[in-house]
Amino acid sequence: MRGTMVAYTKTILERVSFDPKLFRKELEKAIKVLLPYEIEQLREWLTQFVHGKPELSDCPNLLPA
Repeated sequence: MRGTMVAYTKTILERVSFDPKLFRKELEKAIKVLLPYEIEQLREWLTQFVHGKPELSDCPNLLPA
């Protein structure tokens, strides 16, 4: 089940990426439920996903260090 949480989160974020405010809200919700190693997986994906999307470019900074 846990392995699918990252995939589910990516799907949700892809679907709401048209609205930066909603994207951030969903990202913040995901941060609360994902485990640290899952957040790292999400960080790698997110960095590539927001490339070329200036309205979302600050989103990787929302992830905990």
